[in-house]
Amino acid sequence: MRVLLTVQMDTEKANKAIADNTLGQTMKSVLDRIKPEAAYFGAQDGMRTGYIVFDLKEPSDIPSFAEPFFQELGAKLAVMPVMNFDDVQAGLQKL
Repeated sequence: MRVLLTVQMDTEKANKAIADNTLGQTMKSVLDRIKPEAAYFGAQDGMRTGYIVFDLKEPSDIPSFAEPFFQELGAKLAVMPVMNFDDVQAGLQKL
């Protein structure tokens, strides 16, 4: 299932991760694991935020990508199923 993972990083923990050069390593480790179709970064609510779209194969995969963000960056996560336009059209055909 295609999902949008929104990662809002705790400012103090992210600042520390930048200072000790681990932020990039944490992000690369997770992104290598989930192989996103897209990943964007910006600010939301005054916090460093990642918007990552990928295929979640099993709900049991959630801890493998969530825990590094929780433990190393004190992040808040949201996982939301999303569709591209082809998915929307296919769904509308089922009505």
